[in-house]
Amino acid sequence: MPVPTGTRKVNNNKMARLEFKQLLDAGVHFGHLKRKWNPNMAPYIFDEKKGIHIIDLNKTAVKLDEAAAAMKSIARSGKKILFVATKKQAKDIVTEKVKPTGMPYVTERWSGGMLTNFGTIRRTIKKMATIDRMKTDGTFDNMSKRERLQVSRQREKMEKNLGSIADLTRLPSALFIVDIVKEHIAVAEAKKLNIPTFAMVDTNSDPGKVDFPIPANDDATKSIELIVDVMIQAINEGIEERKNDKTAVDEPDTEEGAEDAAEVEAGEEASEDNKG
Repeated sequence: MPVPTGTRKVNNNKMARLEFKQLLDAGVHFGHLKRKWNPNMAPYIFDEKKGIHIIDLNKTAVKLDEAAAAMKSIARSGKKILFVATKKQAKDIVTEKVKPTGMPYVTERWSGGMLTNFGTIRRTIKKMATIDRMKTDGTFDNMSKRERLQVSRQREKMEKNLGSIADLTRLPSALFIVDIVKEHIAVAEAKKLNIPTFAMVDTNSDPGKVDFPIPANDDATKSIELIVDVMIQAINEGIEERKNDKTAVDEPDTEEGAEDAAEVEAGEEASEDNKG
């Protein structure tokens, strides 16, 4: 497999692309055992070594670039991207990386109907808000210790199951998923609602089930962290460009302002000359 030199760029933007060696060092190329493969992953498999499929990192790089460019565009439009990663190797990574961006994430358990039955989820969120108000409006003071404990535990359980999806007021505009085999319910719900999906797809997965598949090892923490880092970088750049766009709209063009002022001043001088 040839090793390309330098870094790749997408759409000539400032986003630094990963080098081949970075993907290699993170073990992104390691797939599953050959006997566990999904035939639909054949276009992304480079070779087989000691019974393990090896992912073609050149193709991973191309798909990663495409996904990052699309992710950046969504973030720039001000829309929300929901990250789904409940496997133990990914949950802490996703929580740490995604939280600062303000994007929602689910890392404990995907509750069936989180998307297709979003109305029920919103009611649960409202119930959490009601409990929060009870703690501040004095309602808790009139409850027994046992009742307070039960309500508090109920609130903790709801928050754990929902993750930061509790901050969503509407359906997300896209999903990023780590391991579509494990998160097949989330993939199915997104597809039913025509919500675009981005995902790390290992050799045991069907890349045709998602809109932006990224062929990659979805079991190794280094691999997951590397791919998630690129997605977060894309989101941050999209958010930054959105801020810059707003600033450009809010601030008047200084050159045009100066020209207008000069025209007004010249008009006033001409008027004074005419009076004279």
